[in-house]
Amino acid sequence: MDDIKERKFWDDYQEAYEEMLQNTATKRAPWFVVPADNKWYGRLVVASAIIEALDGLNLAYPDMDKENRKSWRR
Repeated sequence: MDDIKERKFWDDYQEAYEEMLQNTATKRAPWFVVPADNKWYGRLVVASAIIEALDGLNLAYPDMDKENRKSWRR
């Protein structure tokens, strides 16, 4: 019976959820909503978010001068 009583608050819960996402997500720390009802799709969403975040870091190996390169070669 408690579930039935709580259903009348569904719109309020959804509004609070949207407000929380809008007020706490930032460009540096975004939220991702991952569907939980389909495992393969949820995993795809997570993997895509990770790949996008890593691509955004613009990672690269440091430049080395010739002398340092020689010391790393064996």
